[in-house]
Amino acid sequence: MTGNAKNLVQSAAKVFAVLRAFDAGLPGLTITDVAARAGLDRGTAFRLIHTLVALGYLRPVPNSKRFRLSLKCLELGFLALSSQDLRAHAAPLLRERVPAVADAGSLGVLDGPDVIYLERIDAGGGRHDVDRRPGRRIRAYGAALGHAQLAFLPEARQVAILESAERVKLSERTLTDLDALLERLRQVRAQGYAVSDGENAYGLRTVAAPILDAHGAPIAGVSLTVDASRMPIGELLARVRPEVLQVARELTEAVRHSGGAIRVGGP
Repeated sequence: MTGNAKNLVQSAAKVFAVLRAFDAGLPGLTITDVAARAGLDRGTAFRLIHTLVALGYLRPVPNSKRFRLSLKCLELGFLALSSQDLRAHAAPLLRERVPAVADAGSLGVLDGPDVIYLERIDAGGGRHDVDRRPGRRIRAYGAALGHAQLAFLPEARQVAILESAERVKLSERTLTDLDALLERLRQVRAQGYAVSDGENAYGLRTVAAPILDAHGAPIAGVSLTVDASRMPIGELLARVRPEVLQVARELTEAVRHSGGAIRVGGP
């Protein structure tokens, strides 16, 4: 519906344009400032600003001609974010992409040497005999979800985790050598995502990205997986990678904006 101009209420769009004109760098704006940043004429900006002041979403800055966002405005977003845990926020984002973009989507969190799956949206019918239901575990060294999170930890912590459990080949492509894994993790951190091409399950290709807290530390990861027979690695990177990165960005922003109210939760 949002793609059809007939379904758009222009006045509502202008209200949000006014609210989005404010940011951390410019917390106080004049009517002229708002009009310029929101792409509105001054008269429209004047009326919308005073409407939002009357409703309590903007407040005038004392002894100036400027206005700022009120806490009532921030409260709306906080309530929406804090009402659910990370799994509940991730599930609809993954459903939007399975099966439209990928055969499966996952949310997982590091737990020692393992990744625990918190959410799994699967349209593949279990063709590869892979069980990734919530609560299942997989060794982090052999999974894109593990690499995406390990890469954003200090290297000493990476080594401690990788050395805390035996590393065996899950397929002929699995990396088990510590130096090779650390080099892979440096690459993942530099590019912001991890790729697995049959490294823990033959015939599956996965792209994963981390969900980071306000300090840049990983709290979880998301991934999208496809059957290798229907999508070569180049197409995976072109089509699936942007979707994974977008989901990770949305969840990272939600976690940061919630001020810690969004919990990781459990399977």
